[in-house]
Amino acid sequence: MEAFAAESGGMPQLNPEFWVSQIFWLIITFGILYVVLSKLILPKISANLENRKSQILENIEAAEKQREESEQKIEEYEKIVQSSKNEAKNYFKQAREKVLKDIGVKREILEKELDEEVNKAEIEIKTFRDNAPEKIKKIAVETSSDLLQELIGAEVNSSSISAIVEDLSRKKMDEYYGN
Repeated sequence: MEAFAAESGGMPQLNPEFWVSQIFWLIITFGILYVVLSKLILPKISANLENRKSQILENIEAAEKQREESEQKIEEYEKIVQSSKNEAKNYFKQAREKVLKDIGVKREILEKELDEEVNKAEIEIKTFRDNAPEKIKKIAVETSSDLLQELIGAEVNSSSISAIVEDLSRKKMDEYYGN
């Protein structure tokens, strides 16, 4: 064969004499390759791709479900927060109203007590004012009679001292009370 290859002076693959055997082995080789690929390798690859695809779809579904659940939880949370805010506002409003009402009641009670105290004080002042001239006159008469008795050494007529004190006190009362 070496001699033949050397004589023809070319590549044996291009020699038409060997084409039939080359085509035969080509068909056998690619047939075996096709069978091996289609029966062994490609099913594993397609199964792997299907597994990946199903895993991705499951992950997407799970993510979508979790997203929906989280949105639902957020909505529930916002509702709870809003209702809590409303409750807090209501509690604050009720507490404020109660405090204002209590303050109003206590203010009224305090004002009544103060009015009563002021009225009592005014009555006492009026009583003292009304009784003061009489007491002052009495004290003035007693003091004057005691002084005169000490100065003169004899008992003095209290009715004349009383008349003098009455006259003087009437003049002074007109000045103070505007009568």
